[in-house]
This record gives sequence, C-alpha cells and structure tokens, in this order.
Amino acid sequence: MTRIYLDHAATTHLRPEAAQAWIVAGQHVGNASSLHTSGRSARRIVEQARESIAEDLGVRPSAVIFTAGGTESNNLAIKGIFWARSADGGPRHIVTSAIEHHAVLDPVLWLRDHQDAEITFLDVDSTGKVSVDQLRSLLQAGDIALVSIMWANNEIGTIQPVQEISALCQEFGVPFHTDAVQAFGQINLDLVGLKATAVTLSSHKIGGPVGVGALIIDPHEKVVPVTHGGGQEREIRSGTLDPASVSAFAAASRLVTLSVDAHAQEMRDIQQYLVSSVEACVPEARLNGPAPGVARLPNNIHFSFPGCEGDSLLMLLDAAGIDCSTGSACTAGIPEPSHVLLAMGVDQKIARASLRFSLGRGSSKEDVDHLVTVLPNAVERAVRAGSV
Repeated sequence: MTRIYLDHAATTHLRPEAAQAWIVAGQHVGNASSLHTSGRSARRIVEQARESIAEDLGVRPSAVIFTAGGTESNNLAIKGIFWARSADGGPRHIVTSAIEHHAVLDPVLWLRDHQDAEITFLDVDSTGKVSVDQLRSLLQAGDIALVSIMWANNEIGTIQPVQEISALCQEFGVPFHTDAVQAFGQINLDLVGLKATAVTLSSHKIGGPVGVGALIIDPHEKVVPVTHGGGQEREIRSGTLDPASVSAFAAASRLVTLSVDAHAQEMRDIQQYLVSSVEACVPEARLNGPAPGVARLPNNIHFSFPGCEGDSLLMLLDAAGIDCSTGSACTAGIPEPSHVLLAMGVDQKIARASLRFSLGRGSSKEDVDHLVTVLPNAVERAVRAGSV
C-alpha cells in the first residue's frame, strides 16, 4: 500500500543535505569543550553552524543557544526569564494564551503551582487569534514578568500578530517570548523587525534531525539556567554539544530560509485544493481556524467531522494509507478534546471530531486526490461507530 504522509507538522522528512551534513560532521571525534586539536575541530563545526543559523535569521551568533529541541527551549525561556525577573521581589505575573503548545502551557502551569506565579490567559476569537487589546490592558496595569505567545498555532495554523505584541512589550519594558516552531520554514521570520526577547526553534520541523533545536535570545537578557553542569552555552544551558546534529540543523535552516517564499506558495496552492476537495466530498466538514490566506500557515488544514470520534477516523484513514493527526503529536493518543478548539468556543463533541492534515516538501495534489477517495467512506464508518 502506498502511504500518504499528511502529518508534517508533527515531524517532516530529513533533508538529504541535512543527513549529509550530519554524516560529514559525525566523522569527527572530539568534545567541543576540549582544548586539544580534535576538540577545537568539533568546536569549529558547532560555531560554523551557529553562525550559519544566525545569518539565516539576521541575529548575532551569540543570540543562538543550542538546545535539545522546542520543549527545552520553551522551558528555558519561560522558567529562566521568570526566575530572573521575579528574583528579589520582582514581578511574578506571566501572560500567555490558552491555545499554546503544551511545551509552553505546562511550564507556565508548573510555575503557577510550584513558584507562586500569577497566570493570565489571553482570550482568543473564533479563529484562534489572541486579543491584543486585552494584552495592552494587562501591560498598562503593570507588574508583568513575561509575555509568551506562539508565532503560529500547531493545531489550527493561526498566525498571531506577534509584531504588534512585541511592540507592546517593548513599550512597557516586558520580555516577550514566542514559540516559532511551527512558523519556521513556513513563513518568513523577520526576527530583526520583531525584536522579541526569545524565540524557540526546532530542527525536525524543518527537515533537520530530531533532538536538536535553538533558543534565540537577546544576549543582554538575564536568564537563570534550568539545568546546571558545564554551562557550555553561555552559562545558560549545560550539556555536551552535538556537532553532527547542529551541523545538520544549520543545513536544514539554510535550505528553508532560501526557499521559504516558493515553498509557501506551493503549500498554499495545495492547501486550498485540499480544503475545497474535502468540503466537496464531505459537505458537513467544518474548517477550523482562519480561511486559507495570510492569517494561516500555508501547510495547515484542520477539519471537524461532526458525528465522528477523531481517533476513530484517524485509525480508519491510517488503515487506508493516510497519515494525519488529531492535533499535537505530543498529546496524541490521549482521548481528550483539543484545548485549542475548546478555547475558541467549539463544542466538546465537535472538538473531539477533528483531524489535522499538514503538508510538507513532497506533498502533492495527487495526495489530496487519494485522501478524498477514501475520506467519505471513513467518515461514514466513523459516524456509524460513534452512534452504536
């Protein structure tokens, strides 16, 4: 059976160029913290990767902190900035949104439960866009330690007004962190214009290896480490650096940076084709999030299929050769309605009847054609199963 992969938001194919960079760098022996010749060779690979990623993003190399991925970067930004800001009687209030990835929500809730942080969740509208007016009111009231709002939502693809949010935070002198894991490689990330305090990135979402990412953070921002050890990354993050992985990450970063506009246009074309095709073959299907266009990631499509259980429909499509998702891969398999859809005011039953289709390099309209040949029958069977 030919499989159709429509879950690129969870992870995407390793780019051949990234794999080759990993192989080449992996031939070198040496700890990048060692002072001997082999160690300096390993350090050179790391620093070349750092400089390459910094050039792609328009930031200084010293702003690039390598981590084990998006989850670690989010924890480091949120906990590290909060601890630094709240020390000695500083502000303890964090502002975020109810539709964040759990790699943001869970650290925030942990700080609330264990560190007496005060949390405010910004409201979102029916498309998943946060309320900038509510944020402005909170900032005017003062005593905010950190604002953390994702660049684009991982489930429904909503692109947030991060430029406006960052400008507000700058006006009131409050650090702003954004999880850009889903946005990187799909849309242009103007970090120079954004001027965010911290930005989270992940390698495996853009065709690099799993297990490596970065936190792009203002070198002047004080951050308390989450882990302690050798302090290899500017005393902010400890752990032996992996030259092969960061080299492969840099190769993938360069590829997506050079091709982002053409990639976005190609994805938007297939995205619109998928939306119209699904709506034609399953008229009751309901698109969640913004309509395809500038307000939505070009690779994201998220539908609810009333009367179905999303998990049942996913397994029926899986049996028919279609890989997709009920939402975030980090919570897949947990039979709970999407917290993102619930925050948008979607009914629980509808929220449980939802699937995400996400496109990537290699996706085609032929993939969509295959999907719509099996989708109506799968929906019908899922509805029958749900009515028993």
